[in-house]
Amino acid sequence: MVLDADFIVIGAGSSGCVVANRLSADPQNKVVLLEAGGRDTNPWIHIPVGYFKTMHNPSVDWCYKTEPDPGLNGRSIDWPRGKVLGGSSSLNGLLYVRGQKEDYDRWRQMGNQGWGWDDVLPLFKRSEDQERGADEFHGTGGPLAVSNMRIQRPICDAWVAAAQEAGYPFNPDYNGAGQEGVGYFQLTTRNGRRCSAAVAFLKPARSRPNLQIITHAMVEKIGLDGRRVTGVTYLDKAGRRQTITARREVILSAGAINSPQTLMLSGIGPAAQLKANGIEPLVDLPGVGQGLQDHLQARLVYKCNEPTLNDEVRSLFNQARIALKYALFRAGPMTMAASLATGFMKTRPELATPDIQFHVQPWSADSPGEGVHPFSAFTMSVCQLRPESRGEIRLNGPDPKTYPKIIPNYLSTKTDCRTIVDGVNIARRIARHNPLASKIADEFRPSADLAMEDYKGTLDWARSNSVSIYHPTGTCKMGTGENAVVDEKLRVYGIEGLRVADCSIMPEIVSGNTNAPAIMIGEKASDLVAETG
Repeated sequence: MVLDADFIVIGAGSSGCVVANRLSADPQNKVVLLEAGGRDTNPWIHIPVGYFKTMHNPSVDWCYKTEPDPGLNGRSIDWPRGKVLGGSSSLNGLLYVRGQKEDYDRWRQMGNQGWGWDDVLPLFKRSEDQERGADEFHGTGGPLAVSNMRIQRPICDAWVAAAQEAGYPFNPDYNGAGQEGVGYFQLTTRNGRRCSAAVAFLKPARSRPNLQIITHAMVEKIGLDGRRVTGVTYLDKAGRRQTITARREVILSAGAINSPQTLMLSGIGPAAQLKANGIEPLVDLPGVGQGLQDHLQARLVYKCNEPTLNDEVRSLFNQARIALKYALFRAGPMTMAASLATGFMKTRPELATPDIQFHVQPWSADSPGEGVHPFSAFTMSVCQLRPESRGEIRLNGPDPKTYPKIIPNYLSTKTDCRTIVDGVNIARRIARHNPLASKIADEFRPSADLAMEDYKGTLDWARSNSVSIYHPTGTCKMGTGENAVVDEKLRVYGIEGLRVADCSIMPEIVSGNTNAPAIMIGEKASDLVAETG
């Protein structure tokens, strides 16, 4: 079977859903959206706390793992990625964070005109339906619902108060005039339900006759005639090879792992690596797969002398009560995002902007999906916002079903090591301020035996215990120079009719969670395609 379309969008994740919606809004455009996963019918996807059930579930999660990493004392760690309509926005922690305006101004200063803060703020606002209302920084009426927390927990309130006692200001809106300070997360939810990119952007567009959504479509490669894109070849659910021709463009929105993999499988990438994997190099682009950045989180756990969510969810009776509260009122713990409280802080006073972020949770567990600890506790997660360390995505053979190698290269610079140690120590100092200190029974992870002055010991603890916060970026870098993959209009260098639109294009990782920026990138890509006529 050979289909044809004006535009083919590869990947129905946070960016791809936006692109498919915006391009198909013009009835003259025939758009085909390809998704390797299935439809978002799993009910846990739409319940905010459902990430406990969807992460590490191979029916909706790619279940990637990194290569053993020297920076993590040789550990291999999980990298969940959404394999379903909505992509990772269907199983993420629902946290709406744009990053710092300086991030985008830095992109512009790196040669990417049209990507400064003044350029992208209108795109953030266009997507947004902000529960707090419209203002200079926020929009209403957009497809993406952004709401306040529907749940509060005393331990998180105590953390926010203790952080202020430690000298960090309260900030009611880290997506507003400035990011610095402590407060509470904004969520991509509407009426107690997850508002994924699929819910926000695909659901309203599904009935359009000019939009075709094909699930269980594993892309083999992008077709080329010389330097011109001709279409896409993919394997359908039954394993049959299908081809779609593209009259105008292919927009690759498969994410920071699958976008570089797809390019390389298509003969676009580092020539030597392609040859080594049995692929004929058609366009030598050495930057494909390079530049990988991620946020690494150190998760500190404190035992408490009063109940936390760990206690609430352990009995069957309480679980039934929580479920009933959600069913009747769309309220209670089932509306909870991955974290409640947050903080953006500087580890050194001479820094211009915050360089660490906190995620504070009224529960503790070894990982989502494994169940909470059998004691009262809460978690303080701290991550470095702008790591210097860069890794890569490498092909692991010519078969698209074979996972590529993920080499994150964490904690490979002195700045990154110092920042993670400073972040852990700031967390421990906050824990010594009231009202939080009075609620803590014991330091569980790391142990109180680890002295804050012990730099080497703290760094070794971080290497042995830190995990990804699931924000891979940078593997199809936007910009100029040797390792750039796309230009400021997201066009792949050396190819006609091919763009990349997802977090892989970030020249530097943003200072915060990546879902909101991914949606903005989808908005920007849609405008860039429309500009070409």
